[in-house]
Amino acid sequence: MTDTTIATADDMALPFVLTARAPQCAPEGDWTSWLALGGRGAGKTRAGAEWVRFGALFGGLRFIALVGPTLHDVRETMIDGVSGLCQIARPGEEPPAYESSRRRLVWPNGAVAQAFSAEDPDSLRGPQFDAAWCDEVAAWNRDLATWDMLQLGLRIGPRPKSVITTTPRRTPLIRKLMSDASVAVTRSTTHDNADFLSPAFIAHIEATLGGTRLGRQELQGEFLEAEDGLLWTRAMLKAARADTPPADFGDIIVAVDPPVSIGDSADACGLIAAGVSNASGGGAHFWVLEDATLQGRSPAVWADQAARLAARTGASRILAEANQGGELVRSVLRSTGSGLPIQLVHARLSKTARAAPVIALYERGRVSHAGHFPDLEEEMLQFGTGTGGSPDRVDALVWAVSALEAATGRHPRIQTL
Repeated sequence: MTDTTIATADDMALPFVLTARAPQCAPEGDWTSWLALGGRGAGKTRAGAEWVRFGALFGGLRFIALVGPTLHDVRETMIDGVSGLCQIARPGEEPPAYESSRRRLVWPNGAVAQAFSAEDPDSLRGPQFDAAWCDEVAAWNRDLATWDMLQLGLRIGPRPKSVITTTPRRTPLIRKLMSDASVAVTRSTTHDNADFLSPAFIAHIEATLGGTRLGRQELQGEFLEAEDGLLWTRAMLKAARADTPPADFGDIIVAVDPPVSIGDSADACGLIAAGVSNASGGGAHFWVLEDATLQGRSPAVWADQAARLAARTGASRILAEANQGGELVRSVLRSTGSGLPIQLVHARLSKTARAAPVIALYERGRVSHAGHFPDLEEEMLQFGTGTGGSPDRVDALVWAVSALEAATGRHPRIQTL
């Protein structure tokens, strides 16, 4: 059964346990929490929703917490998504009604599920529950604080339980859950659910992530126990170092990740120059040429630095993320007097999702560093671990390499990243 495809009428007429795969069903045993790890599209959302539905209608659950990365995620995925609680009612069954003003679902029998965001752990103070469904905890912004506050609210009923559905990442909360003997763990992969997923999606993710560590995490649902970087590793970065870049490049660009403030405590302005050349086998090879990132400087200063970097490296254009600032970013860069084209890009996916194809290029040996960039490499090793500050250098690196790869024709719609 699927996360992303609406079930057929025949499927919906049957009890879920008759159509579900084993990892989508609650495990046997005396567990307090069920951690359902799975790859993208593996059917995790459907498993969590069915567990809540059965408990609310037939299992005696009366007060349920629904906790997602944001309130928007709870509403759009856990409640109204194609495998959400309002979509999985059986034929002739009245679905729960969502009361938006109170952020809660109410079933006809009086069972209530209330929505909470991991961005606001204190919202869990006060309410009490006999069950909880926690979705995509690897993406929770304040994971440990939210989890601990939830545990204090799971205090009614004979045995409060929770189900946690997520793609695994080596975050503090998932590490904690994996080491807890009271947590039952099941696993499923993207390919387990391939019959219900788009063949184009399967082909794309295989081409992008197949055979990589990130693919093992995002597709196979593996929990990667690594002592260095979770997504980039020291071995990958060491292998990428090459002191002598090629004499000729097909293209060079400068990518800018602008900060929204200035001062010592402000985020840095990520400034990366990167180029693309032809590899010996005929494919594209990408080079990180310079890291000119600035900390706490004014827009005029970092814009001038970007123009100087572009002139120094022979860049054909300057690419800048414009989620914060929009056309003002272009105006600031134009004020330097540089005549280079300025391309504004907008982030629509998460940082990890945008970085995934670039990480795969590193793992396949298709990205080199023209020297040693210690600050950039340290940020790359911290990326995705929940530690460190804003990944400004990494963001600029990802934009640069992604744009160069897009120009080769593999990913023509860079603006959708």
